[in-house]
Amino acid sequence: MTIRSVLKAAAILLAALAATEARADGFAVHDLSTIAEDLNAALGDGFIHRAEAGRVTLMCTTCAGQPMLDVLIGRQTDGTEERVRSGATSIERLEAICKEREPSCRLSALDVAPAVGWISTYPIGGTAGSTVIMLRDGDMLTVRSLASDADVARGNAEKAAKAAAAKLLAQ
Repeated sequence: MTIRSVLKAAAILLAALAATEARADGFAVHDLSTIAEDLNAALGDGFIHRAEAGRVTLMCTTCAGQPMLDVLIGRQTDGTEERVRSGATSIERLEAICKEREPSCRLSALDVAPAVGWISTYPIGGTAGSTVIMLRDGDMLTVRSLASDADVARGNAEKAAKAAAAKLLAQ
């Protein structure tokens, strides 16, 4: 093998790695502060928010149950997305894992194609929580919702996820 062929192989490898890295950006938006107003509007009157690139926190101190949400963007490259997509890890298995932590946990799939996602609902002391996970090409959106009532927590998580998906999955 000549030096020239080694350099050529290295150049091809670097080009392939660069192409893979560019493809890894599954969401169209990576700065959540640009969609904070959309999230706020989806939740309705009374909600206020604080936004940063990687996180939007929303709350309503005048709403019944004083609901609060955290919307976070990050990366998840441990293979979960591929296992869920392929069916190797089913929604039923994800719910079983959730129930191992909290027996009353409920988990179901979310229709967020081309991403994959699910929502779980569970008690937290005297309140209720609901978490949405959405994955696309290694990008991960997490919506955590707390409220005094499980239906409110879940409803707010679903509204925020739908508003976020409209922007993050638009391409």
